[in-house]
Amino acid sequence: MKSKNDYSILEKRKKIGLFFGSFNPIHIGHLILGNYILENSDMEELWFVVSPQNPFKDKKSLLKDHNRLDMVQLAIKSYPKMRASNVEFSLPTPSYTIDTLTYLQEKYPDYSFSLIMGEDNLGSLHKWKNYELLLKNHQIIVYPRIFGEDKKDTDYLQHESISLIKAPVIELSATEIRNMIKEGKNVRPMLPPEVFEYLDGSSFYK
Repeated sequence: MKSKNDYSILEKRKKIGLFFGSFNPIHIGHLILGNYILENSDMEELWFVVSPQNPFKDKKSLLKDHNRLDMVQLAIKSYPKMRASNVEFSLPTPSYTIDTLTYLQEKYPDYSFSLIMGEDNLGSLHKWKNYELLLKNHQIIVYPRIFGEDKKDTDYLQHESISLIKAPVIELSATEIRNMIKEGKNVRPMLPPEVFEYLDGSSFYK
């Protein structure tokens, strides 16, 4: 059981929200969601954790790690509370969220790390590596997603470590953006201006 001093120490830690993803590419939906969470929670910073290439998955449509990291850095230049993280690039693959969180907590003992995830992932949370440890040691901020035939899993929403934030639902798909680029369609409105310029001057996704 934690003492009052323990809670006092926890409250003084800098609160960081971790938004994991391939960001292939990062788009305005990511920024809208990240900004909303920063403005409507107690998070002091939000880190976009760029996932490395999975050696067991098809890489055809996935840009190299450094290209996706570059795009995130370009996208968040005007957002002082956002950071791009390449922490998983140097960790063993495949990457497991709990391992990354454990590494970050050891590296930054004065920070308190929370996980940001979509509501559609709650149903499979029990399949995650050491998910009990995740729930025990970290807050999870859940943002809403539109469900198809799948039912919402509301059981986890009752857990004390999980908070549902009523962020706007942005149904913008990186897969759709890549397909549109390949077809020569205009994706400028869907991307941060710096990211559009980065892609427009390259052969990526074409």
